[in-house]
Amino acid sequence: MQLVYEGKTKAVYALEDGNYLLKFKDDLTGADGVFDPGANTVGLQMEGAGRAGLRLSQYFFELLQRHDIPTHYVAVSIPDAAMTVKPAVPFGQGLEVICRYRAWGSFLRRYRRYVKEGQPLPAFVEYTIKDDAAGDPPITKDGLVLLGILTEQEYEIITALTRRAADLIKADLAKRQMELYDLKLEFGRVGAGGEIAVIDEISGGNMRVCYDGRFLDPLELAEKVLG
Repeated sequence: MQLVYEGKTKAVYALEDGNYLLKFKDDLTGADGVFDPGANTVGLQMEGAGRAGLRLSQYFFELLQRHDIPTHYVAVSIPDAAMTVKPAVPFGQGLEVICRYRAWGSFLRRYRRYVKEGQPLPAFVEYTIKDDAAGDPPITKDGLVLLGILTEQEYEIITALTRRAADLIKADLAKRQMELYDLKLEFGRVGAGGEIAVIDEISGGNMRVCYDGRFLDPLELAEKVLG
């Protein structure tokens, strides 16, 4: 294995067979010891968070694949806190695509003059540029096309896939009396044909889930979903 990238919550290794290995850490995004899936800095460590994120990613990736949503997922090794994935080419230097069902987090901070806290949103999709130094700025469809990050067709495909994936996950959580407030996904081009697919991870570290009037941390979410 060769280390390719050391991220905030994962390390990425290149494998001899051409695939990649994502090694999950116990680090979580947030600030001052408080977990926040929308933050772009590591705010705390939680023992077991890496394996919990891996188990949830396995569960949700397999859910998406059963509904014909393309992903880069191949397999997991829970003891190693690692996931094998197909190689993927990101869009630009990385995009985050957020599907929002309630006004919360950065959306509420930006638009609080126009929305109430927790106000329902109709699976609103927004894009942000992955750039810690710039605070992961939001960007419009026109901006993405202008900068050559996405074509108009790619934007429509990713937006539709985001809503489909988020709706599936929201419905799955609702079966357990949990409500999905928002979900952050990443996409890339996978395979020789460059198929657009969901990449990275799908875990408690990139979603807000409410249960019994409070938000669940990643370990609690994994326990309630997987037992």
